[in-house]
Amino acid sequence: MDSRHRTWATSERFVPKTFIRPFVRFSQVEASSGIVLLIAAVAALIWANSAGSDSYFSILDEHMTIDFGPFHFDESVLHLVNDGLMAVFFFVVGLEIKRELVLGDLQDSKAAALPVMAALGGMVIPALIYIAFTAGEGGEAVQGWGIPMATDIAFAVGIVALLGSRVPSGAKLFLLAVAVSDDIGAIAVIAIFYTSDLDAAFLAAAMAGLAVVWLANKVHVRALWFYVPMAFVIWFFLLQSGVHATIAGVALGFLTPARPYYKRDEFDQRARAILDEYPTEEPEDNRAQEHADHETMLLSEIASESVAPLNRLERKLVPWSSFVIVPIFALANAGVDFRDVGLGEAATSNVALGVGVGLVLGKIIGISAASYAAVRLNLGKLPRGTSWTHMLGLAGVAGVGFTVSLFVTGLAFTDPHLIGLAKVGIFTGSLIAGVIGTLILRRARPPSEL
Repeated sequence: MDSRHRTWATSERFVPKTFIRPFVRFSQVEASSGIVLLIAAVAALIWANSAGSDSYFSILDEHMTIDFGPFHFDESVLHLVNDGLMAVFFFVVGLEIKRELVLGDLQDSKAAALPVMAALGGMVIPALIYIAFTAGEGGEAVQGWGIPMATDIAFAVGIVALLGSRVPSGAKLFLLAVAVSDDIGAIAVIAIFYTSDLDAAFLAAAMAGLAVVWLANKVHVRALWFYVPMAFVIWFFLLQSGVHATIAGVALGFLTPARPYYKRDEFDQRARAILDEYPTEEPEDNRAQEHADHETMLLSEIASESVAPLNRLERKLVPWSSFVIVPIFALANAGVDFRDVGLGEAATSNVALGVGVGLVLGKIIGISAASYAAVRLNLGKLPRGTSWTHMLGLAGVAGVGFTVSLFVTGLAFTDPHLIGLAKVGIFTGSLIAGVIGTLILRRARPPSEL
């Protein structure tokens, strides 16, 4: 590489060469975020069952309190992770959903019908299975029906990526569309069914904040110094309203513009006007250098704004969400002390069984049956090169419900024992579903043989 174009990250210095570039290459592998997530979950389980398990749970119970005039904030470390950091995760989810709705497979109702119906079947059947297991329990146990409804995008996409060419590209896109549709359903369930007592005043204030952001987008306010503080304000109002604060991230993701400020022809015109205004020869004095720097700055600004804000934010935040926020969430939520929740007890627990069976059989039956119905009713067609064996395998992989399932567990239950049982069900069910889905996909014929 020409030394004039070399940056610190691309240089041969020890830190970038040894750490930065290998990490960048690793992060570009589709399965890598799932690997990091798995490492964090295993670390949480080891820590929670080690001699130092008290430190694990005591750190999560530590509280942060901020008082500033009428402003009062008091949250534990666990709730800071689940209510705060996960708002960024759900913001990225909101961006992904909007991209698919505006620019992707979900914008076409005919193309969207199959994954949407598959996702719906993959949510309803697991929930019904869970209710069937826990209906006789009564009390808090039955509230966990939303836990087995979720599909973990990182794990599901990671598993399929590791199978390489055995899975047709159309099948991979179908799974992604199902996972995105599943996220829409999970968000709706969280907002509607897992909301505590509402405070109308704070909810109205949050809605007003979102309206201000919408209006700012309409008049092309572009400065982050405006949107970032507004995001914190809206998040705090929703936190106080009783609606789960992470919904603020989803709402702001939906409000992010999916189209660039400058179209291609507008960018071309503006760039040519800037280039015509400034001389192209090498600067010979300070004033000429200032002109050249100003020209570069203007070109950089319009080049940036010729890319949609949604794409820019997604590109910047996805690595942070995948490799920092979600692993921290897993570390904080995956810990189960098996001395308190035994595997033998979990094997006979209706809560654990409802979650596990819901994730395995519920997803396989729900997604497969709904997909078959959609095709038979001519509402959609199988992705190119994809057989029903592939679809069955994808349905199995979709039963890996980790991140959002753990998230809903914390919303559904307050009893630590029920939380522990549900987590065992999530781990066991996700593992079995992932193995079954992988084996089925490995046995499916390659696309060239169909």
